[in-house]
Amino acid sequence: MNVKNNRRRRESIERIEKAFIELLQTRELNEISVSDLCKICELNRSTFYANYVDLYDLADKVRVHLESEVNHLYETERTQKFNSNDYLRLFRHIQENQLFYRTYFKLGYDNQYEIQFYDTEQAKQDFNNQYIDYHMEFFKSGLTAIIKRWLAGGCRETPEEMDHIVRSEYQGRGR
Repeated sequence: MNVKNNRRRRESIERIEKAFIELLQTRELNEISVSDLCKICELNRSTFYANYVDLYDLADKVRVHLESEVNHLYETERTQKFNSNDYLRLFRHIQENQLFYRTYFKLGYDNQYEIQFYDTEQAKQDFNNQYIDYHMEFFKSGLTAIIKRWLAGGCRETPEEMDHIVRSEYQGRGR
């Protein structure tokens, strides 16, 4: 019986996602076939199709999984409606999950996420409540570029160093 959250089904999904992420490190999405994926994780194609419509559905579910992990990192801030400006937490998560983040960026999902940890209230003060949407986009693009560069370099710098880099870019904004 293929109950939605049974152990065997969860294990199959984990194997499929792990193999998919590994394949994406050396191939483009359009170069991966369901057959190749199933051979690597030693599962039948029927198991794949019982869980995913196609490879794009799998890619989307991997994205949702990562975004939910990142959202969980800042759940307290969201529920209590405050901004801790804690980028160190994010950089530690990235360092611990490098493969996942590389995959996220390789699939081009970085332009789709919503900024969860931008301090809009502080920005309104720092920029006289002008052009906040542009400042948010500038921040998002800059942070994304820094993360991509850090990942490309194998995360040689510590999360603490990366936190310092981001913070130093925003010093002197009226604080």
